[in-house]
Amino acid sequence: MNENWAALEAWLGKNWPEGLQDLNPPASAEEIEALEAALGVRLPGDFVDFLKVHNGQKGNAGGLFDNSEFLSTGAILEQWTVWKDLLDSGEFQGIESDPASGIRSDWWHARWIPFTHNGGGDHYCLDLAPAPGGIDGQVITMWHDMGTREVEAAGIRPWFARYVDAVLAGKYAYSDDFGGLVDIDFT
Repeated sequence: MNENWAALEAWLGKNWPEGLQDLNPPASAEEIEALEAALGVRLPGDFVDFLKVHNGQKGNAGGLFDNSEFLSTGAILEQWTVWKDLLDSGEFQGIESDPASGIRSDWWHARWIPFTHNGGGDHYCLDLAPAPGGIDGQVITMWHDMGTREVEAAGIRPWFARYVDAVLAGKYAYSDDFGGLVDIDFT
């Protein structure tokens, strides 16, 4: 995890210094424990390690992950609470998603933990309640207005490694138009 963060930080320093400066310091053990208590889950060890390098972004420079903000522990809880309140109010009663294999058909599930946000209600989530065939902690997509749910990676470590490799290979670049790192095809 640390090697990938170091590589991404070096790239950001050369290509998008504002993005590097927008990263928060590491999450403390207390912040992680408070998040787990509020969510009622135990976060995967790799995700804890991920947060112990940077506790998300400050939110001033634009989206780090495919033009989506990397959420801090506080912002994870805020986004999760929005979805949990909608779930508890019955907003998703009778509505199913169109998931890939290994993902539940719920529109949203309380054990889907958002760790990015694109500002429009879409997230990458840790799936801590996979369907049969899924992997606990897999990274999935969650769109607020589309039922598609895809497995992006078996966990945060392979997801992050693949993303950093793509950035270093020139497949992502900072875009003034989008205000964050985006697929090079959109710049």
